[in-house]
Amino acid sequence: MKDWTDIWASVEGFEWDEGNIKKNWERHRVSHIECEEIFFNDPIIVRKDMPHSTTEDRCFALGKTDTERLLFVVFALRRARIRIISARDMNRKERRVYEQTQEDTQI
Repeated sequence: MKDWTDIWASVEGFEWDEGNIKKNWERHRVSHIECEEIFFNDPIIVRKDMPHSTTEDRCFALGKTDTERLLFVVFALRRARIRIISARDMNRKERRVYEQTQEDTQI
């Protein structure tokens, strides 16, 4: 997979499935708007989700919403669109990684 900055340059928007919007809200109280916000706020950490990339390339992102909510978002790129698969609050380990990255970028 290419570098995230290369991928971001080709992204045209988001693609949503009503089932995923509902699932993310019911399970984790994460709105689709919050999911999109993390892609516009720094820092964002994006990595390939190797264990779940069997039928398509999947990635996960650690990022923050406009209200500073820290989210873990799994997504796929489909035809130049980000398709959110799942989203939840970061767990303790993910928060530590994200906060360390945030500190490193402020130096």
